[in-house]
Amino acid sequence: MDNQYNYYNPEQEHAGGTPGGYDNKPERVKKTTPKWVKLLCSALVFGLVASAVFQTGNVVGNKIFGTGSSGKTAKQASTVGSTKLNTTTNSTVNSDIADIAEKVMPSVVSITNMSVQQVQNFFGGVQQQESKSVGSGIIVGQNDDELLIVTNNHVVEGSNTLTVSFIDEESVEANVKGTDAAKDLAVIAVPLDSVKSSTMDAIAVATLGDSTKLKVGEPAIAIGNALGYGQSVTTGIISATNRELDTYDGELIQTDAAINPGNSGGALLNANGEVIGINSIKVATDTVEGMGYAIPISDAGSIIQNLMNKETRTKVAEGEQGYLGIQGVDVNSEIAQMYNMPTGVYISEVIDGSGAKKAGLSKGSIITELDGTSVNSMDTLKEQLQYYKAGEKVTLTIQTPDKGGEYKESSVEVTLGTNTQ
Repeated sequence: MDNQYNYYNPEQEHAGGTPGGYDNKPERVKKTTPKWVKLLCSALVFGLVASAVFQTGNVVGNKIFGTGSSGKTAKQASTVGSTKLNTTTNSTVNSDIADIAEKVMPSVVSITNMSVQQVQNFFGGVQQQESKSVGSGIIVGQNDDELLIVTNNHVVEGSNTLTVSFIDEESVEANVKGTDAAKDLAVIAVPLDSVKSSTMDAIAVATLGDSTKLKVGEPAIAIGNALGYGQSVTTGIISATNRELDTYDGELIQTDAAINPGNSGGALLNANGEVIGINSIKVATDTVEGMGYAIPISDAGSIIQNLMNKETRTKVAEGEQGYLGIQGVDVNSEIAQMYNMPTGVYISEVIDGSGAKKAGLSKGSIITELDGTSVNSMDTLKEQLQYYKAGEKVTLTIQTPDKGGEYKESSVEVTLGTNTQ
């Protein structure tokens, strides 16, 4: 059996020239020195030689390098009874992401939505309960009186009170300026006279990029109010473009940058620190990892511009709110695709004597917009009507079926009435 090690065998080492390896001459008796004496002498010799070499090295070192034994010793990093860590005073690491975050975070805000929802109680009845939700927003502009912030519609819908918190942690109330439920977009406004001058110095208006030029694999940075803990930064790449989901009317950017609850309405950035998307949706299942979606900023630009130029409204007291006078059914994207219908509110009944009846609205038509704001459900329609008083006029965009089964668009002006029911 082969062995990787070679062992010493005294029987294989021959001393002389006779067969068997032994001389025939009588062996001379030699005086031997005890082993301990040999070891002692060797140690003394080694010590003398080493000392001489060391001293010579010191002399040469001092002559040439200015070093050597000069009576000084290096200070120990730690001593017995006083343990210290060897640390550096320069712990700052600069990176492109850190620079981008520092530049863009002043333009991102946190949004708190306080709303009232109806919930079923223990006894089977229905009662109202205050609810709190959080999201993010991006400062995109300013007019003479207001600071304008874009976010998701689902961040602000159903709100009784909206609160915006800036980079310096100052908080002020905001009003909804306009929404587009179909595109999940909204613009809210903060009165400038409610913002401190120090806050104005701390915040910034975001720079919008061009999402049509995105390439799969390029870096992506998400900033937002994750879980309501305050602004945070996550990074990843652009995983895909032109993604379509059943829950959204349009195409989306897919990214693996972490997008968590509270990030909705926040910024998705490119490597130049430009906003390329508005974070909106995350796939959250046990079998999915790293699939978040953002609304492309180039697709949203015209909608945001339109919402920014709308008249800022505040909610009207419930007893003073205008009444349209219809009963309707939601036409969501799935039903619209199945029956070749536009998304909106299908008018199933028009109430006699109502503003809708007087304006000529009829059963079978579909309401798609109210004063330029898209309508995709009865909840959205009711939400918008909360900003109008009885007696005010609104312009509805109506899709009416013609004889060929196609829908024809028209605008109808309706004077809102009072709900007597």
